[in-house]
Amino acid sequence: MSGVTLYVCTTCSRSNPRYGDSPRAGKILHERLSEEQLPEGVALVGVECLSACSRSCSVALTAPGRWTYVYGDLDPDIHVAAILDGAARYSATDDGLVPWRERPEIFRKQSVARIPPQES
Repeated sequence: MSGVTLYVCTTCSRSNPRYGDSPRAGKILHERLSEEQLPEGVALVGVECLSACSRSCSVALTAPGRWTYVYGDLDPDIHVAAILDGAARYSATDDGLVPWRERPEIFRKQSVARIPPQES
């Protein structure tokens, strides 16, 4: 499958003194993901806000005809590999529904929203 977009909120901050406000933790997460090999068919896009401020850092996975997921409470220091694993699993589906037990732990426990596919 292809056409998957991994959005990363670049304005997310964390109430964590190691990051402060500059650079933002979301920007750091985006930079770290961009340094990695993305799963086949997955495009990485930084966005200014995903409106998940109380659950930052946040990302969203979406593709035409598939469920969209928003995940939060992510840490640029420890979650990059799990985000990429989850994106690969999502990309391998036709509908965006990865069986719960096959999702990375952060995708099972840190989901902010699940949005149905847009009808044509």
